[in-house]
Amino acid sequence: MENLSLILILLGIATVLAVAANRISLPFPILLVLVGVGIGFIPNLPHIELNPDIVFLIFLPPILYSAAWYTSWRDFKQNLRPISLLAVGLVLTTTTAVATALHFVSGIEWSIGFVLGAIVSPPDAVAATAITQRLNVPKRIITILEGESLVNDSTGLIAYRFAVTAVVTGFFSFWKATAQFFLVAIGGIAIGLAVAYAVAYLHKVLRNNPTIETSLTLLTPFSLYLLAESLHVSGVLAVVAAGLHLTWKAPLLFSSRTRLQAVAAWDTLIFLLNGFIFILIGLQLPDIMKTISGQYALPELFLYAFAVCFTVIIIRIAWVFPGAYLPRYFSKRIRERETTFNWKFVTVVAWTGMRGIVTLAAALALPLKTASGSIFPHRDLIIFLAFSVILATLVIQGFSLPYLIKSLKIDAVDESELEEMHARSSAATEALIRIEEMYDSGLITLDMKQRLRIRYDLALARLTSSPVIIDGAAHESYAETEERLIEEERNLIIHLRNQGIIGDEAMRRIEYELDLESSRLERSRQLWDSKSY
Repeated sequence: MENLSLILILLGIATVLAVAANRISLPFPILLVLVGVGIGFIPNLPHIELNPDIVFLIFLPPILYSAAWYTSWRDFKQNLRPISLLAVGLVLTTTTAVATALHFVSGIEWSIGFVLGAIVSPPDAVAATAITQRLNVPKRIITILEGESLVNDSTGLIAYRFAVTAVVTGFFSFWKATAQFFLVAIGGIAIGLAVAYAVAYLHKVLRNNPTIETSLTLLTPFSLYLLAESLHVSGVLAVVAAGLHLTWKAPLLFSSRTRLQAVAAWDTLIFLLNGFIFILIGLQLPDIMKTISGQYALPELFLYAFAVCFTVIIIRIAWVFPGAYLPRYFSKRIRERETTFNWKFVTVVAWTGMRGIVTLAAALALPLKTASGSIFPHRDLIIFLAFSVILATLVIQGFSLPYLIKSLKIDAVDESELEEMHARSSAATEALIRIEEMYDSGLITLDMKQRLRIRYDLALARLTSSPVIIDGAAHESYAETEERLIEEERNLIIHLRNQGIIGDEAMRRIEYELDLESSRLERSRQLWDSKSY
């Protein structure tokens, strides 16, 4: 009960800090981690142990599933080359580089270095998205970073599994590990796609049952992750593959009510999970320091931490720039396909490598003993260095990223906004044409035609809705007038409810429709503002 109360308090703190982060323009994860560190040093605070199994099951599947749902499959495919280079090539390179650096500065055996390298190699999905989404970052950069974070956890965790096995058993076969790597990865993708087809069928059967369908979307990532892991394939890739497939099929699977309900439920869940994760990371520092104190001299710890953190940051820079330029230099096809290439974009990607919850969970999940019964060598040091990398990358890179983007003067033209305007305009125009055809064919009456035209004429008016200038005075646009009228309607139904003329149920039904219409108007206003591009 004590821990439950503390968890609720932490969730409340995370919610308040989210508001504070927006107001002071500080990336949400950084503020939460720093506050978590501060809270962790409060005397007599109840201890919350970060159970790695809970992290991998409760936190990882829904976050990856949600990220996959919001990832454009078209954009993912278009950027598959840079995503693969980062999610596979860079992760394995970082693993090797960290092992080398740790062995060089400490003399610690190579196998331990590879364990640490696998732990700290994958950047965090949540941190990258949470930090970049509030910045003026071009869509292609976000697509690459999100795509990398979807896949790199699987690469890192598979490498982690092999490295830990080598330490525990004292045996490692490169060729066997390579074959198992591809088997685990391909098996995870296959399981994910198979389950995705089954889930899609269930959604068709359950169509128009919003509560049940929303519950199914919430259960899918957890069940899929457990299934894949029980079959000894990648649960991460299974969840990502299913998410990418289902998001492509979603427009044909869900009713409008289900979509509205599911999006609201998922947004709330992911917000709470993200907030709790980063504040929980900060809380771990006091325990980590207690565990490692006395085992190593403080200067020695700082040397190891600096070497590992410097390697993690610098190896990404050293990988990203050649990985961006060399393929373009040798391939005309790549130059023709990737027309939005810009050295400023490459710089941002090279500097955005924050680590997070997966890194810490993997470190804490290290076994206590080897197969021979001896203590797992340097376990406490690995956990300390993993936390050091998380803190260093979040604070150093996370804090400096906004200033880097500002100094580079990156002009983030959001093509998705322009595409949305084009799609809305085309759909409304096509609907108006179809209305005329239906009237000419005698399928609808003149009265129906006139009523139907009102909606689509208004839709087009909103897309071109700017204040009207008459005799030098600015008058309201269509959208502004509609917003004012909706607010008047809302006030009226509240008044009727307060007077006892209508009940709460009737008010909520009307309020729901007004909320939908208000949301559409707000989106139209955002689209109009984006025309400044």
